[in-house]
Amino acid sequence: MSDCIFCAIASKKSPANIEIETDNVIAFHDLHKDAPVHILVVPKKHFESLNDIKDSDGLIIGELFLVAKQVAEKLNIAKSGYRCIINTNQDAGQVVKHIHLHLLGGKPLGPLVQKDLK
Repeated sequence: MSDCIFCAIASKKSPANIEIETDNVIAFHDLHKDAPVHILVVPKKHFESLNDIKDSDGLIIGELFLVAKQVAEKLNIAKSGYRCIINTNQDAGQVVKHIHLHLLGGKPLGPLVQKDLK
């Protein structure tokens, strides 16, 4: 998609601080950090949201989580803990209309409890 910032990053038309890249996925530092470690793990194939994936896309979506694990290990937060979040559509807070996994860590994040969702 020509106006998608994540597609531009994946195709190297826009700069990013990349941690890991595979044939299908790119992981880079978020410019608007919510934790000391805040990485976006993004499929190179454009999907607007999780609602747009098909059964045949399962390997790419699975690779998002495998890359997230690799990044957590690389940045030394795997043992202390990290959170993976995928927001889907407006009510969930999805801002960029391209599936992306937020990998957060580097500090105690605490449990995500019902009060946080109100």
